[in-house]
Amino acid sequence: MRAIWRGAVSFGLVSIGVRLYSATEEKDIRFHQVHRTDGGRIKYKRVCSIDGEEVPYDDIAKGYDIGGGEMVILTDEDFAELPLTTSHAIDVLEFVPAEQVDPILYNKAYFLEPENAATKPYVLLRDALTDSERVAIVKVALRQREQLATLRVREGVLLLNTMLWPDEIRKPDFGFLDDDIKVRPPELAMASSLIDSMAGEFEPDVFTDDYRAALQEVIDAKVEGREVVQPEEVEEAPAAAVDLMAALRASVDRARAARGEEPSGGAKEPTPISAARSAQKAAAEAKKAAPAAKKTARKTTEKKAAAKKTAGSGTAKKTPAKKTPAKKTPAKKTPRKSA
Repeated sequence: MRAIWRGAVSFGLVSIGVRLYSATEEKDIRFHQVHRTDGGRIKYKRVCSIDGEEVPYDDIAKGYDIGGGEMVILTDEDFAELPLTTSHAIDVLEFVPAEQVDPILYNKAYFLEPENAATKPYVLLRDALTDSERVAIVKVALRQREQLATLRVREGVLLLNTMLWPDEIRKPDFGFLDDDIKVRPPELAMASSLIDSMAGEFEPDVFTDDYRAALQEVIDAKVEGREVVQPEEVEEAPAAAVDLMAALRASVDRARAARGEEPSGGAKEPTPISAARSAQKAAAEAKKAAPAAKKTARKTTEKKAAAKKTAGSGTAKKTPAKKTPAKKTPAKKTPRKSA
């Protein structure tokens, strides 16, 4: 790494010489604008909008538009007279609990390395910050601008986080904030259950920039002269309007399945919401089945009563037997004797 700034941390009457290094780097794939037909780089000329002449870099100044077509021109001498433009000091103003600093204020991060003779006071400040569990609020002039920043410890190194000024934070002004939107307790409970089912420890190394990897693959294929085969993407149909509770419940089941857990339907320990819904469903089914049960019970009672009445009479009806007519046997004829 190359130091981009040198100065000193002013800690009371103690001055700690440090070198400043950018703590982050963007991994975006950068492109140049080129001529499509021959790949030639596109260049731009600095041309004055009034006389149309190209302006040398030394003749370029900074201008502030005050409206109405008027421009205030500032020169290098104007900037040189401003305070802190050449100051190389990081002034510690106060020490505050880290949780009191809203993360939206953070802008850019820098590592601080001690100069050779400043190692001991550097370590002293580092250890004191660690023991106090606080961060230092400081002011520093970087790139001709005074900036608010914090000093904290990361992996044994002092880290300078520049911050935005409070008046640089926009106020959210959205219409829905004035609407009286009520969230039902069951919905809130199910949403909390979804958060619990997706809870975990943050490990940034497990996340990757898939778009950048795919773009790099396209570039590599172009360099090697091979064809890039992209997997076909199935276009998802727009989601229809669904019940919020049903969507939350399905999300909980999917999150549990991803973690190797049983879905809410087969969980041994149901949530209060799922238990309540199961009880409601059982009650509805019981209510629905009640008329049929009453009808069956009434029929059974009637049959029992009929059987009891029959048994109490002691006699059973006799069915008269059918008389079968006797079969007549034809008489034998006696033959006549001849004279």
